[in-house]
Amino acid sequence: MSLRTLRTPDDLITAGLAPPEAHAALTAVAARYATAIPAGIADLIDLPDDPIGRQFIPDSAELTLAPHELNDPIGDDALSPLKGIVHRYPDRALLKPTLACPVYCRFCFRREHVGPDGGVLSEAELDAAIGWIAGHPDIAEVILTGGDPLILSARRIDDILTRLGAIRHVRRLRIHTRVPVAAPERITGELVAALDTETPLFLVLHSNHAREFTPAAANALARLRYGGVPLLGQSVLLRGVNDSETALRDLFETMIAHRVKPYYLHQLDPAPGTARFHVPVAEGRALIARLRGTLSGTAIPAYIQDASTGKTVLA
Repeated sequence: MSLRTLRTPDDLITAGLAPPEAHAALTAVAARYATAIPAGIADLIDLPDDPIGRQFIPDSAELTLAPHELNDPIGDDALSPLKGIVHRYPDRALLKPTLACPVYCRFCFRREHVGPDGGVLSEAELDAAIGWIAGHPDIAEVILTGGDPLILSARRIDDILTRLGAIRHVRRLRIHTRVPVAAPERITGELVAALDTETPLFLVLHSNHAREFTPAAANALARLRYGGVPLLGQSVLLRGVNDSETALRDLFETMIAHRVKPYYLHQLDPAPGTARFHVPVAEGRALIARLRGTLSGTAIPAYIQDASTGKTVLA
């Protein structure tokens, strides 16, 4: 069993997740994009062609840019009035308190920005971001994202949520995270208490394969559930990970079994070096259509595509 997060080409080779002859290629990828595979995730990977490994093990294909790919595929940068804020919809804003994650997805649409050096907003930057939200009364919902907000300390999260909750026009909060499946040990009693807010809060779990729901993840989700935190699920449709009716059914049924309501299935955003994960929209629509005849509506998310202008429902 791996005992620590794998971050370097040497780590991956020593763990048996890459062959020694891949060292030079992995080093080239590491110079541009961060790697982090926590122990619990690494222990799930069963090579070759493993859907868990495909999501997180670097590949030299990441350095090949397809003609349709963009550094900022959904226009976050253009819609950022100041550091840590993205304002795409009139009534909602993203707050990105950190750009670090417990695990780095090889298909991430923010892969040009996230990483362990992405850091945390300074006190002054956080004050400015929250002040900006307070100064825009049309904003009724704030979505904490990043990076992964739940890698912050419980004290820090409690402070941010308390300050947002004190803004009169902020009526809903949302947190997007992979932590319950990627680093379930972080879901402590102290963290669950921090998420017990007067302002309605939803936690949106990012998971793409049923096997991510380990016993440790199940315990983390139970702690959140018993703490009264409503749970939604979002996934990305990925070639070689969940691009079959069976894989999607297993994923959505597993979410429901853990009281996580499937919310969004995202069409892959065209971030640099992600073409190997692309599934055509027509194929995604056909998958959802087949699921609608065999799976409860409560287990079927909206299939959507993001763009700088907002989300489009595809099915």
